[in-house]
Amino acid sequence: MKIFICEFITGGGLYREPLPPSLLAEGELMRDAALRDFSQIAEIETVVTCDARLDSPTNAHLVHVVGVEQDIWALWEQCIASVDAVLLIAPETNESLERLTMLAEKLSKLVLGSSSSAVKLAGNKWLSYEVFIAHDIPTLNTYLASALPTTLDGAHVAKPLDGSGCDDMAYIEDESALRIWLKDRLATHIVQPYQVGETASFSMFCQHGQAYLLSCNRQDIRLKGQHFSYHGGEMNGLSQYAQNFNVLAQKIAHAIPGLAGYVGVDLIVHEDSFFVLEVNPRLTTSYVALHQACGCNPAQLLLELFYNEAFTMPAIAHHKVEISINAAVLTD
Repeated sequence: MKIFICEFITGGGLYREPLPPSLLAEGELMRDAALRDFSQIAEIETVVTCDARLDSPTNAHLVHVVGVEQDIWALWEQCIASVDAVLLIAPETNESLERLTMLAEKLSKLVLGSSSSAVKLAGNKWLSYEVFIAHDIPTLNTYLASALPTTLDGAHVAKPLDGSGCDDMAYIEDESALRIWLKDRLATHIVQPYQVGETASFSMFCQHGQAYLLSCNRQDIRLKGQHFSYHGGEMNGLSQYAQNFNVLAQKIAHAIPGLAGYVGVDLIVHEDSFFVLEVNPRLTTSYVALHQACGCNPAQLLLELFYNEAFTMPAIAHHKVEISINAAVLTD
């Protein structure tokens, strides 16, 4: 069985642009973790593309090196056509993940992830907000940058509708400064009140409206001036909230049809309150430590989730594992 693992950043998505260091570090970690996990499964062959500026990954059976003279989308289409299934690791920005998913669907290939319609819904923070409200999923008041209330009290956070990570986000306490910052971003951003609390995430598998909670994570997100930055976190650092996170996971899986495979959910925990911020319908950086945290191979579980008519989640461990993005390494 052949699987194309398409990681956007390392795989040529920015092959004619500079490679952002933080996104590159996360992309390499996710790609290499997925390759490692699939390499441990018998009769699985993995195919990847790799930006010519980077070292080729280990554990891949076939690596297509991407040079500037090539058409990356044509190459990705050829790779998808040549395999049995695809695992897509791409940002929602500029509809990259949705476009890749639609390409795989057009070629009638099994996507080991969410449908393009689910990606479209989850990948847009305003559409997600409307889903959260409609399905009683706790979240923060959210405004389109082009339709802010007349007055805003307190600190707020502006973020792109389809952004990933902390790119082009801003923390601004002054209302007039916020409106000035948003002047050229009215069509691209949303605004939410700044919520104090623990930055958190949980990892889950989804299929047919059912969620299977994998880990409850503490995130290391730092604020300096106006800017946020992501530095990793601790897998299962918030296991005391497993029951609460599982309730949210089931609501989210039910609320977004087509949500499938690995899904990461970002939220804020404040005392006894939970605020869901976004749903990532793809591998997130937490995946890089999931094998260690669960004590089993998540790639094997992923294949069972998609290929078995009935899926039963096995008992998994809940080990605490640190993830450090600065050093681009995992430490137990």
